[in-house]
Amino acid sequence: MIRPGQLSLLLLALSLALVASAEHTGNEVKVLRMLKPVNTTNANVRQSVWFAMQEYNRESEDKYIFLVAKILQAQLQITNRLEYDIDVEIARSNCQKPVSEDESCVFAEDPNLEKKLVCNFWVGTLPWNGEFTLLKKHCRDE
Repeated sequence: MIRPGQLSLLLLALSLALVASAEHTGNEVKVLRMLKPVNTTNANVRQSVWFAMQEYNRESEDKYIFLVAKILQAQLQITNRLEYDIDVEIARSNCQKPVSEDESCVFAEDPNLEKKLVCNFWVGTLPWNGEFTLLKKHCRDE
């Protein structure tokens, strides 16, 4: 017969074993649904692009803010979260960093400032929690 103190120890050991096994497989992400095209006007795609651009502009060494000119394509993969693979065309704006809230940024028209890039962003999200993570970013000159 198990005494109450032994039961607590047994439950603690079982809990630790479960946590250890979960941590062991924690690096493996199971794909529940492979990449499939999704409409670029989808609200989650738009939020993911907004988030990716915030991260891009924060990390960029360019003194100007870049804006999205066009969302070229978007695909969705489902794992333990929603993962969006998004291609966008971005262009330098007339606004220098940091941008104030009352500033209205438009694409730079000065030929010396014009710059366009095509970027691929891979964004992981739990939109119902407001959680976004930029998993990958690759940009190239257009």
